[in-house]
Amino acid sequence: MRIKPSYIVIVAITVVSLLMGVSCKKTRVQTVGGILKFSVDTLKFDTVFTAAGSFTTGLLIYNPQNDEVVVSSVRLAGGAASYFRLNVDGFPGNSVTNLKIPAHDSIYVFATVTIDPNNVLTPFVITDSLVATLNGKDFYVGFTAYGQNAHYIKDSALTANATWTDTLPYVIIWSGDTLKPHGLQINPGVRLTLTHGCKIYMHQNAAVAVFGTLIANGTKADSVIFQGDRLDRAYFGYMGYPGEWGGIYFDSKSSGSRLTHTIIQNCGNGALTGIPAAIQIAPDSSAVAGSLQLFFDHSVIQNSYGYGIYSFHGTVKATNSLISTTGQEALAIVLGGKDTFTNCTFANYGTSALSHANYGTVTILDYYWNGVIGDPTYYADLGAVMRNCIVYGSLDSEIVCDATNTPSGVTANLVLDHCLLKMGTVRESFVTFNNCIFNQDPMFKNKNTGDFHLTEGSPAIGAADSTSTMNTKDLDDNLWNGGDLGCYRH
Repeated sequence: MRIKPSYIVIVAITVVSLLMGVSCKKTRVQTVGGILKFSVDTLKFDTVFTAAGSFTTGLLIYNPQNDEVVVSSVRLAGGAASYFRLNVDGFPGNSVTNLKIPAHDSIYVFATVTIDPNNVLTPFVITDSLVATLNGKDFYVGFTAYGQNAHYIKDSALTANATWTDTLPYVIIWSGDTLKPHGLQINPGVRLTLTHGCKIYMHQNAAVAVFGTLIANGTKADSVIFQGDRLDRAYFGYMGYPGEWGGIYFDSKSSGSRLTHTIIQNCGNGALTGIPAAIQIAPDSSAVAGSLQLFFDHSVIQNSYGYGIYSFHGTVKATNSLISTTGQEALAIVLGGKDTFTNCTFANYGTSALSHANYGTVTILDYYWNGVIGDPTYYADLGAVMRNCIVYGSLDSEIVCDATNTPSGVTANLVLDHCLLKMGTVRESFVTFNNCIFNQDPMFKNKNTGDFHLTEGSPAIGAADSTSTMNTKDLDDNLWNGGDLGCYRH
C-alpha cells in the first residue's frame, strides 16, 4: 500500500512539535516552603585517636517534594572553628551554597573529623550541627564524635621490660624507613606485658617484631586486641579489611611468649618479612633450643590477608583457639618443628575480600622449597600433634600432610588424634590417625558470619578425647563437660 505524501508531512510536523514541547518544558522549582529530610537523625563518628588523623562518614539530604528545590546553603554551625570538615555533593568547604536537588532525589554529604591532642585520659565528645537552609528555613542534623588520646609508638625498639595497661590505647606506627624498627620491636632479653583490656591499634604496614618475650594477659570479658587503626571502615565500603597491618613476628631468638584471650585481626600483609601472616614463627635458635617460643591460648586470629600462623621450624603450642578466614592457610607448619594444637578450630570459607580457592586450611610439611626449579629443598625434623581439632572449609580437601623424599637422618612424625578433618586419602606413613572423623560437616552455627560454635547434631559433639579436656575451659570460658571437638563447647 502506498502512503500519501501529505500524511508523511503531517506526521513529521506532529513529531517535531512534540519534541519541541518536551525540550521547551521548564523544570518546576519550589521557591516557597518545603522541607528537607536527612538519612540520619544524628551523624555519629567512632573513636578518633588524637594526633592520628581523621575519621570520615556521611549522610544524605533528601528532597521529598514533587518539584526541584534549591538549598541556599549547607554549612556547619561551628563554622571555620569546627573540628569537622564537609564535602557537599562534591564541593569541599564548611559552607556550600545554591545546591539544586531534583524532585524525590538527594545529595551526599561527607563529613570528616580531626581531633587535636590533649591530656584527657578517657573518651571525650565533640559536637556540632549541619545546617541546611531551604527557602529561608533551617533544618538541622547533629554531629557527635568521640575522641580519645593514646600512646603513640613510632619506629620504636623496646630496650627494657615494660607493662602496657588499658588506661589508654596504643597506636603503633612505622614511618616507612627500612633502617628503623617496623613499628614496635621487642629487643632480645626484654619482656613486654599487656594487661587485660589492652588495645593495640596498628597503623598501615606497621608490625610487631618479638626478639624477646611478649605476654598478653587477656580475659574472656576483657581481651587484648591487635587490629588496624582505621576505625572508619564503613565509609570505605567494608568492615574489617584484611591486610591493614603487618602482623606479629617471633624471631629465632624469642622464647616464652604467651598470648591468652588475645584477638588478632585484619592483618597479614607481609610488610615486615615478605611472608604474609598474622603470626610468623622463625626457626627456634633461642638460648634454650626446643623451648616453647609461643603459647597461643584461648585466642583468635581472623581475617588475615595471608596465613594465620606460619611456623617455620618453630615451637608453638595452641589450645582452645580459633583461626579462621585467612587468604592462605590458617595454619602452615613448614620445615618441621615441634608444634602442638589442642581443641582448636581451623575454618576457611572465603569472603568478598578473601578468596578461598587456591590454598587449603592446614598444611604440615617437614621440608621447605622456595618454588624455584633447580633450587634445593631443605628438610628438618617434624614432631607435630593435633588433638581434638576441627579442620574444615569449602574446598574438597582442607589439609595437606607431606614428608615426600625425606632423607635419612630426618625424622617426621605427625599425630592427628580425635580430630574432624576434611581431607582426601593420605598415604604418608609419617601420619598417625587416632579416632578421627573424616569429611563430615561439623555443622557450624553460621559459617558466613564467622560463628563457629557447634549446633545440635554436629558429629564433633562428644567426639573429643575427654581425658585431655578434663577441668579445662573452651574459648567462651565454659567447662568442656563431656568433650567436644574444636574451640567451643556446644
